[in-house]
Amino acid sequence: MTSDISMDEPPTTELTTLVIEGSVARLDLSRPDKYNAMNVQLINELSQLFSWTAERAVGVTGELRDSTGKEFLRILVLGGGASKHFCAGADINMMRDAGAKSVDENREDSARLDRLFNGLWSHPCFTIGLVSGVALGGGAGLIACIDHVIAHSGVKIALSEGKLGILPAVIGPYVYRRVGSANFRRLAMQASRFGAEEALRIGMIEAIADSPDEMEILVSAIIAEVLTTAPQAVTSAKELTLGFDRWSEDDEELRQWTLYFTSRMRGGDEGQEGLSSFLESRKPNWHPDDD
Repeated sequence: MTSDISMDEPPTTELTTLVIEGSVARLDLSRPDKYNAMNVQLINELSQLFSWTAERAVGVTGELRDSTGKEFLRILVLGGGASKHFCAGADINMMRDAGAKSVDENREDSARLDRLFNGLWSHPCFTIGLVSGVALGGGAGLIACIDHVIAHSGVKIALSEGKLGILPAVIGPYVYRRVGSANFRRLAMQASRFGAEEALRIGMIEAIADSPDEMEILVSAIIAEVLTTAPQAVTSAKELTLGFDRWSEDDEELRQWTLYFTSRMRGGDEGQEGLSSFLESRKPNWHPDDD
């Protein structure tokens, strides 16, 4: 049965651009005059588009196409668009305003940021980041929430909040999961910029490119690879990982949970299609037709 959700027109935005190419959504920050610094409008637009694309992910709809034949989404690519920098962190005016706000008002602002980062981190699509220039503060937070990050060799990343007398608390859980305890603590204390090689070494990014053309070659390669993977399995992999992250019961219960998870996947439509295609020596229905 086809999902009631359809690939209708996305929300209209001013500081972001969204282009749908088949099952791939390409979302760019588009505030180049401010180096894609985050203000309330940009944060809200990104959150809205993360939600819109998530609702239209194959891992959510359970269908490859909508009722009109348009493909549901399997990959989300996030980039800095025409800006020299991926994201220069929080807008200076937003930071200035924070100083005049009450604790409750600042908490509301932080909650808005948390919805942004969690919306990307928990996105049901496979997410890819294209990062050039600087990624500071919240920009580093976005990187930490992405599944596969391709960075330009000249990139500079920083958990820069400590230089302003604050800490990367809202982005902290996502960066911590990305780079681990010791690296997160060191980066938060130093608050200094680090380059592509260091980012690769600590697991903040997955690949380095020397030019925009090389970045596009790398993103095309990873898109082609991911499109051969079962889309609901991609989404479920995030659920499985979250289960491991949060597990607080004993090992026996963990083993039982993984047995349940495996049996659920094998018994589902996608699992049955994968097994049938293997036995019949054909490509599964989610595989690109032209491959």
